[in-house]
Order: sequence, then C-alpha cells, then structure tokens
Amino acid sequence: MRLVSSRFVPLAAFAVAVFATGCSEINATVDKAQACLEAPKIITETVTKIGTLVNDPAAMEKELNSASQKLGEVADKASNTTLKEATDDLATSLGKLNVTSANEAVDAVQKVGTDTTAYLTKLKEACS
Repeated sequence: MRLVSSRFVPLAAFAVAVFATGCSEINATVDKAQACLEAPKIITETVTKIGTLVNDPAAMEKELNSASQKLGEVADKASNTTLKEATDDLATSLGKLNVTSANEAVDAVQKVGTDTTAYLTKLKEACS
C-alpha cells in the first residue's frame, strides 16, 4: 500500500501546482479588468467635479487629492505593469497640483484635461 500512495504524491503535487498557477492568472485578469473599469470611472467623476469647482480652489485641491488617492489604490491592485505605471503617473500628477487661487484652478483644469487624455490612451492600450 505504501508503494501505491507514493505514486500519487507527485501527481497530487503537479495538480496543486497547475491549480495554483491557474488561480494566479485568473486573479491577474480580474485585477486588470477591475482596474480597467475603476480608473475611467474615477477620472470621469473627477473631471466632472473639478469643472464645477473653478471658483472654489480649496475644494478643487481636495477633489484632486482624493482622485490621486483613489487612483493610487487602483494602481496598487493592477497586475498589468503598463496599467500600473500609467495609473501611478496620473495619481502622482494629480496629487502634485497645487490649487490656491482661481488662476491656478483654471490651470489645474487644463492640466488634468491634458494628463487624463494621455492616460486614457495608455489605459485603452493596456486594457485591450
């Protein structure tokens, strides 16, 4: 009986290895898909909100910091390197914007528009 059970050990180990590899690939796909859905949603909400906050620089800066944090969390979950780097870059860019006056608010809206357009191009490539 000992001989029979020793034959199944390598087979069982192989099955576990295949299963574990398959699960990690599924998790990576789910993480990528989730990031591909969450990031555009965050960007859309942010662009919409900051467009209404041009006359309230403090609220705009708060919204930009919030978006930066949310995108940073999405980047942390992203399994795709290109997606992760692009999301991290946009999160960093939004977090660095300093909005203390109406003029800076207008400049921030323009910068966010430019940066998000470039990001959405990268996102489209990474998510397709």
